Amino acid sequence: MNQKKPTSILITVLLSIAAAISFFPIYLAVINSFKTQGQMFASFVSLPTSISFDNYVNAFKQINLLNSTLNSIIISVIGIGGIVLCASLAGYKLSRTSGKISSILFFLFIASMLVPFHSIMIPLTRMAKALSVQGTTYGLAIIYIGLGVNMAVFLYHGFVKSIPRELEEAAQIDGCNEYQTFFRIIFPLLVPITVTIAILDFLWIWNDFLLPLLMLTDVENYTLILSTNTLFGEYNKEWALILAALVLTAIPVIIIYSFFQRFIMHGIAEGAVKG
Repeated sequence: MNQKKPTSILITVLLSIAAAISFFPIYLAVINSFKTQGQMFASFVSLPTSISFDNYVNAFKQINLLNSTLNSIIISVIGIGGIVLCASLAGYKLSRTSGKISSILFFLFIASMLVPFHSIMIPLTRMAKALSVQGTTYGLAIIYIGLGVNMAVFLYHGFVKSIPRELEEAAQIDGCNEYQTFFRIIFPLLVPITVTIAILDFLWIWNDFLLPLLMLTDVENYTLILSTNTLFGEYNKEWALILAALVLTAIPVIIIYSFFQRFIMHGIAEGAVKG
């Protein structure tokens, strides 16, 4: 008991230091977003002498916050919805089907997770252009479905194994076909892993920069991250304004993560360990 207490204290101290180090950039971003350019360059670690929301008002206008937020929401909703639908069906079917073909398909899903995005971005851009989906929000959302379904299949595949087969057999005896069995019986039991996948994919899609940069050509279709990037001029950068825009961009992510963070580790552990 006495030996565990110093160890526990040491772990707490180390974790507190790590948390402080992680929080420090956020602290700098928030306090400097309330400063003028001159005040920030005078001392970027000190608190602002006065609270002014001018940077937030200007950032709201310059990045067209409402339109950019709507674009990000549309892309996120379509992308996450498609990933959940396709991956849950695939994960369920692969988990319940035995044989070499099922194992090979599951292996291909896992293997695709090891392919770096940079190695496929040029062929992906050319394909999107050939299919006339480059520059559209729905086209970008479809691409996110294709890129995100592999991880989701892996998690669903493991989670489905924890569901007793007797439930499906009982549903089939009652006259349910395979699709009715899945959507009425199985899918409601997948809520924990579904919420986990939705949150992780939301964080990925909302904060992604490279793929929207490659796919979106019209400023009206820009996501929040791309709109914020327009504040970076070639010869002039208003850092206080940029930091205010970044804080506005991060607020939805922080809110959603705060409400659903308890599902993330639980869902990942359930899906990965049982896989």
